[in-house]
Amino acid sequence: MEENFKVMLDNVEIECLIGDITSQPDIDVVVNAANKYLAPGGGVAGAIHKKAGSLLYEECKKYAPINTGESVITAGYNLPNPYVIHTVGPVYSKENNPAEKLSSCFINSLKLADNKGLCSIAFPAISTGIFGYPIEEAAEVSLKAVIGFVPELKTIKKIRFVLFDEHSFVVFSRKLKELYERKGYT
Repeated sequence: MEENFKVMLDNVEIECLIGDITSQPDIDVVVNAANKYLAPGGGVAGAIHKKAGSLLYEECKKYAPINTGESVITAGYNLPNPYVIHTVGPVYSKENNPAEKLSSCFINSLKLADNKGLCSIAFPAISTGIFGYPIEEAAEVSLKAVIGFVPELKTIKKIRFVLFDEHSFVVFSRKLKELYERKGYT
């Protein structure tokens, strides 16, 4: 099985790979699938806070709470990345319009990174863990939001989806390929 899949869209590389979001040393900013209090938790948030160290949460307290779909940027501390963007994904069963909120997570994160002049960003599969967003639907919504926003980007040249397991990787890669081909880039 391939361990990564990538496409080029308007001079921006979009890549899917199996990996650990906290181990992406070639990326300027990693995205944290946060809770509204930006506190350490389970899953991605727990891993990012653990590796970054306690100073990350101290900085996060200044911004919390944030609403679903919103994003804030902090330093990366002990992570190999200079920055972390924290975004709150929708809890699938409790949201009236989960797709709109999930799209906002990606678009707001891309805007923050681009406005800061960063060149690369890595996303996890936001909301697909404890927040219960079905992986197939999440992949479609997430990738459509990113692909739709690529023409607006000024400095971002690499967008990476770091997937925790093979199933998520297969779903995201297949959806990226399908959307890419549907747009007529092949």
